[in-house]
Amino acid sequence: MVLKTCGTTQLLRSVPCLLRHTAELGLRLRACRYSAAASSSSGPAVPHTSFAEEVLEERLPPSLAFRKACVLPSSGSHSWHVYSASSADDDERLAAGSWSTFTVEVCMTELDRSLARRFFRKKGDERSGDAVGADMTDLTEIGSINPRTLVCGFAFDPCGYSMNGLDRDSYSTIHVTPEEGHSYASFECTGRWAGGRAEVLDSLRKAIGVFRPGAVSVSFCMAPNVDENQVRSAVGDALEPLGLCCRSQAAEEFPGAGTVTYQTFTPHRE
Repeated sequence: MVLKTCGTTQLLRSVPCLLRHTAELGLRLRACRYSAAASSSSGPAVPHTSFAEEVLEERLPPSLAFRKACVLPSSGSHSWHVYSASSADDDERLAAGSWSTFTVEVCMTELDRSLARRFFRKKGDERSGDAVGADMTDLTEIGSINPRTLVCGFAFDPCGYSMNGLDRDSYSTIHVTPEEGHSYASFECTGRWAGGRAEVLDSLRKAIGVFRPGAVSVSFCMAPNVDENQVRSAVGDALEPLGLCCRSQAAEEFPGAGTVTYQTFTPHRE
């Protein structure tokens, strides 16, 4: 189960309710991972006042014995908050097989103004959010990030956009706040790493090309048998042609959740 939100929605408050309902269905929680971007400067609102509020220690069953909370810093004002909890056998599950599923999460700020304007609804347009969202998907070329993806986009009033996409057993999602002064977009998807290359790197480049941001952070969550240095190098090589330079990078291992890398990028300085 994947939950994702933006703004000040405190989705962690839903965890106890979800645990009650899944228990009624005879389901047992095996692993949990929470991640969120935080900034000490202006930018998207943070739903919780401290990282301590984001740690789910008292809300998860004791069967999830392997737990870790960590803040991955950067050289700038941004940081990446991660918390994981899992049962004892999850590390073996993650490491099994030569193909490794991973999650990539991208945060983009200072969006290109001309591109951001495409996420505003036209005055007097009384069509549904689904209908306008479908037009935004085509107009902004979000639909071409991964042409195989079945996209369901929604346009908010007067501005903003959200989409969920499915490509076989992989998902992707985008959320956009286009207002000038605090523009923001997020892109998240799952993919695989095999033969030393992540097939999602092309989608990563295309997603960043849709928004042309002034600052980007990229986080990969991967199985423990994947070389984190190889992943960070591959991400840097993918974004270098877009005029972006890596300014900071960090990595941390989380029991049952694998390794999480965190990199920040800004345009090359003249």
